[in-house]
Amino acid sequence: MDKKEIASFFDSLAESWDEEMIKSQWKIDRILSIAEVTQGKSVLDVACGTGVLVPDYISRNVRKYVGIDISHNMIEIAKNKFLGYGNISYICEDAETYKFSESFDCIVIYNAFPHFANRTLLFENLSAHLNDSGRITIAHGMSREALTRHHSGRAESVSTVLPEISELKEIMKPYFNIDTCISDNDMYVISGTKL
Repeated sequence: MDKKEIASFFDSLAESWDEEMIKSQWKIDRILSIAEVTQGKSVLDVACGTGVLVPDYISRNVRKYVGIDISHNMIEIAKNKFLGYGNISYICEDAETYKFSESFDCIVIYNAFPHFANRTLLFENLSAHLNDSGRITIAHGMSREALTRHHSGRAESVSTVLPEISELKEIMKPYFNIDTCISDNDMYVISGTKL
């Protein structure tokens, strides 16, 4: 996948992203509980888009929130939605390679994992910016099969197939101690702590 194509694709969708977003609050609550997003934690939201989950992070009283996305237009919308919060910031960069100036308690990749082509590079980079007791969580608010169908249309050129959860666990093993794997009709969630 071409990074410029991915950025351009999501730039073109940014304007209507929030209108077309389908959010299931119980799924988000479950995912963020698995991710151990609680009061006082610092959170890195990878591929944050327009800041879809920011209200949930605010309601959980996180100490610090950093959203990163490759799409300039998505980041600009997110920035303008949550003004006045000193603990919220955004970075328009590639999460596979960007060197953060800090580490985080929680790293969450929500509804975005198939858009990362180099998973090894992504995990190497993110593990380097996860605190020793920190947790990474990759989640989708739909089943693997439903997501594959969803990406089979216009997003096919900017997506990879979401792997079986057992396969992803093996890919993540060199970097993380995976302790949660859910792949059912409602969601796809894999979560673990830094090795």
